[in-house]
Amino acid sequence: MGSISGVGLTMRPVTITREQVPEGKSLCDYCTAKCCRYFALPIDAPETVRDWDFIRWFLLHDRATVFVEDESWYLLVHTECKHLRPDHRCGIYDTRPEICREYSTDNCEFDEDATYDAYFETPEQVAEFMEATVLQADLGCVRTPEPPELPVLR
Repeated sequence: MGSISGVGLTMRPVTITREQVPEGKSLCDYCTAKCCRYFALPIDAPETVRDWDFIRWFLLHDRATVFVEDESWYLLVHTECKHLRPDHRCGIYDTRPEICREYSTDNCEFDEDATYDAYFETPEQVAEFMEATVLQADLGCVRTPEPPELPVLR
């Protein structure tokens, strides 16, 4: 498998890309189980100051973030499955929940680094974003308008 093993050592999959997985081998043999280290739930896009305040509240909790992807909003909770073993395998594989059974390596995030339209880690980021976008739209532009075009002197 190309991993480190021995007394007192945890087995660690080798870091390779999806394309480098040897034919006939399981992608899971090389994975660090990203999908078992968080869950994300869809949430309504914020429309009011109260909605934004709820997002700030989410982020006051440890290990929570909010992200936007393709105009959909999600609450992301960074937490590891209780049954994830040190070798990154499922400890209850035969009785795992249906959501895990339906998950496929065909579209998993094995070697992907996620990028989002927006990503909030702190309530302060939400407040700044809200101030710069939502409140500006409600209050109108506070910037000085551009001056009229000046004549060119020759």
